[in-house]
Amino acid sequence: MTKSTVRSAILPLLAVTFLSCPAHADVNADEEAVIAAVDGLTLIEKDNWGEIYANPNVDWSVYTQIRLEDATVAFRRNWQRDQNRGDPFKVKTADVENIKRELSEQFRTVFTEELTQNGGYVMSDTAGENVLTIKPAIVDLDIAAPDTMRPYNSKQFTESAGEMTLKLELYDSVTGDLLATASDRKKSPYRGYLQWTTSVSNRADSRRMLQQWAESLRKRLDKARSTTAPADAADAN
Repeated sequence: MTKSTVRSAILPLLAVTFLSCPAHADVNADEEAVIAAVDGLTLIEKDNWGEIYANPNVDWSVYTQIRLEDATVAFRRNWQRDQNRGDPFKVKTADVENIKRELSEQFRTVFTEELTQNGGYVMSDTAGENVLTIKPAIVDLDIAAPDTMRPYNSKQFTESAGEMTLKLELYDSVTGDLLATASDRKKSPYRGYLQWTTSVSNRADSRRMLQQWAESLRKRLDKARSTTAPADAADAN
């Protein structure tokens, strides 16, 4: 497989905005060079925004079903402590756990809808030869103004709801082989003016970010499947 074939097969799958990593910050994204290998994956591209690791020999066309694991959720370091400065009872541990649970459930809802309704994929609870396992993790979650819905909480006004990072690991469900990894950081757009932030507005903002991620994944899976399909299958279509 040529380097140009590797790029055409893999980059359409995971070509989104990735987190930066200083080790290769000066790498030219247009260079067709293998930079490193981690866990059997090749670093296909890396720039100031991030990186793509993937197995260049994967036939993505075999995966017609998806086994989506529950998304784990982790706040940025010291988020609860910073929120409670001046008010030690503003965000309790129970609130943190509720937010994490609700965001994980929202992730599953949004991604399942996108992959099934717009992608035609079948969601599976078990492993299989045509099943792709996706393991998601939301990290560095930073909600600017969490609404814990307590009567004494004062109204909070912000210019942006916050930010979070999504990390995805894609596995063959039968062999357990890691096929690709990606990470993407999103920030809720700055409005340029203060707006009352509530639990409803926070959920709406998080859904918008999740929807963007879901659409990107679905489109790139579709593209990768069509790109790596065997020649005879492509001719049959």
